Amino acid sequence: MSPTVRTVSRKFRGAETMEGAGVRLRRMFGNSEVPLLDPFLLLDNFGSTNPEDYLAGFPWHPHRGIETVTYMLNGTTAHEDSLGNKGVIGSGDVQWMSAGSGIMHQEMPKRTEGLLSGFQLWVNLPHAQKMETPAYRGVDAATIPVLKEEDGREVKVIAGTYHGVEGPVRHIPVDPIYLDVRLAPGTEFEQPTKPGYTAFAQVMDGSGLFDPMGVPAVGEGPPTLYNGSIDPDAEAVSGPGHTVLYGDGDAVRIRAGDQGVRFLLVSGRPLHEPVAWYGPIVMNSREEIRQAVSDLQHGTFIRSKKVINEV
Repeated sequence: MSPTVRTVSRKFRGAETMEGAGVRLRRMFGNSEVPLLDPFLLLDNFGSTNPEDYLAGFPWHPHRGIETVTYMLNGTTAHEDSLGNKGVIGSGDVQWMSAGSGIMHQEMPKRTEGLLSGFQLWVNLPHAQKMETPAYRGVDAATIPVLKEEDGREVKVIAGTYHGVEGPVRHIPVDPIYLDVRLAPGTEFEQPTKPGYTAFAQVMDGSGLFDPMGVPAVGEGPPTLYNGSIDPDAEAVSGPGHTVLYGDGDAVRIRAGDQGVRFLLVSGRPLHEPVAWYGPIVMNSREEIRQAVSDLQHGTFIRSKKVINEV
């Protein structure tokens, strides 16, 4: 049986904002999009060639009830947390941290010659695990498998499975897929996705046809091809800075434009739970938020010092 290929339901361009102590970034989606991307809460794209845009960093701050996923594309960021973890996230590295019952940490980008860039994704935790012991997963770029295929496809598998290869980030409550995909001009990519799961793509470079099923064939309406290239005005075409949210189905199919395309593909099991959000704390009720704030005020926010560094 042929897979049910997902079609695009929404596209986002994000908005410029400032976070931390003064870091300029683009928020691709966030609080106002809840619950469209359940279990994903927020996606920030930070990047600049001007150190003044990022050197202020993200000094010590709390998290509770979520997982934060930092993926550095270029440059380095120093980090430290209340579990005792300390180090540097370098180009291609991933930090997948579960705040659980409460963690304090800081992330301070380092001055970089040229471009410093990356993404931070917030993943919600189910109610039953929001108050579990925090966990830190530091993943070096060298440990992340990269599949290179003859047609120019290159797929970096951070979480989930692609063509039988499993990424190093495992045992995550929402059962995620997190892929960094590069496609050569004109090539196609297909990835199975579990029905009922949320799926989105974040375009980093180039452009592509992210909804082949939603665009008429040539001669059956507005053309999608022009001299062998994807028509840049076609509704289903997305370029740099687009976040593409998919409807339901059991596969995603993407075709690269004539300049190729690079994107993140992310999928996960929705929680279908209420969301109470207060800054860096995401719980299920206002009462739980009030308790978290009280814990911060009374020095009881950190419930455990136990270090878990499991991938």
